[in-house]
Amino acid sequence: MIRERERRTTSGLLMLGVFLLVIAVAVAGIVRAARADDAFMAVLCVVIVLASLLGLAGLFTVAPNQGQVLQLFGAYRGTAKQEGLRWANPFYTKKRISLRVRNFESAHLKVNDTDGNPIEIASIVVWRVVDTAEAVFEVDDYEHYVRVQTESAVRNLATHYPYDAHLEGHISLRGSTDQVAGKLKAEIQDRLAKAGVEVIEARISHLAYAQEIAAAMLRRQQAGAIIAARQKIVEGAVGMVEMALEMLSRSDKVRLDEERKAAMVSNLLVVLCADREAQPVVNTGTLYQ
Repeated sequence: MIRERERRTTSGLLMLGVFLLVIAVAVAGIVRAARADDAFMAVLCVVIVLASLLGLAGLFTVAPNQGQVLQLFGAYRGTAKQEGLRWANPFYTKKRISLRVRNFESAHLKVNDTDGNPIEIASIVVWRVVDTAEAVFEVDDYEHYVRVQTESAVRNLATHYPYDAHLEGHISLRGSTDQVAGKLKAEIQDRLAKAGVEVIEARISHLAYAQEIAAAMLRRQQAGAIIAARQKIVEGAVGMVEMALEMLSRSDKVRLDEERKAAMVSNLLVVLCADREAQPVVNTGTLYQ
C-alpha cells in the first residue's frame, strides 16, 4: 500500500520574485543583444525567458486543511500540506485533496432485520481524509467508495439486530442507539481504512418499519404497551390488597374468615384493576347476607 509522505516545497512568493527578476534581466539582455547585434546572447536570453516562464508553472496554492498530491510522470513524490503560495517542480502533476471534515446522509435503505421484518434505515456519517496517498491511489474514487461502503455497512448492521428487543438486555436498533452507533462506526471504519479515511461519527438518522407492515407493527407495539401497563396496575393492586389485609389483621375491630378475605380480595382487585369506575353497591344486610 502507498503511504502518505509529506513533501516540503519552496515558498511561492520567493520563487515568483526570483523568476520575475530573471525574466526582467533576460528581457534587458535581449534588448542589449539586439543593439549589439549579438545573436548568441539574444538566443540565450530568450531561452532564459522561456525557462523562467516554465518555472512559473510550478507555482500552486494550498488552502488550509487541504493537500496537493504531487506526481512526476506517474510516480508519487509526496503531498504538499504547507498552506499558502508554494512552488515545486513544474513537471509535477498536482491533485487537490480536501482534508476538511465532511458528512453525508445515506439513502433510505430497505432491508430485513434479524427477525426478518422489512425496515427502512438510513445513517449520517461524519468523515475526513487522513492519508491522501491512499485516498488517491488505493481506490478509484474515494468519495464514491465512502458512500457505497457506508450503505453496505448499514445493510449488514441491520441484518444482525432486531428492530425492537423482545427480551430485556438485548441490543435492538431502536432501543440501543449508542451501542448500535458504536458498532456502525467501527464497521464503516474497517471498510474505509484502506482508502485513507477516518470515520469521526456514524449514527442512524432514520429507522422505521416498511410501509407494508407498519400498521401491523404499530398494533403490536400498542398491545405491548397495554400489557406492560396492565402488569404495573396488577402489581400495584396486589400490593394494596396485601397492605389492607395486613392492616385489618392488626385491628381487632373486624375479624374476617378465609371466605370473607377471599371475597374482599376479589372485590378490591376488581375495583383497582378495572379500566372503568366501579359502581358502588350498598349492602343493607349483614356481612354474610
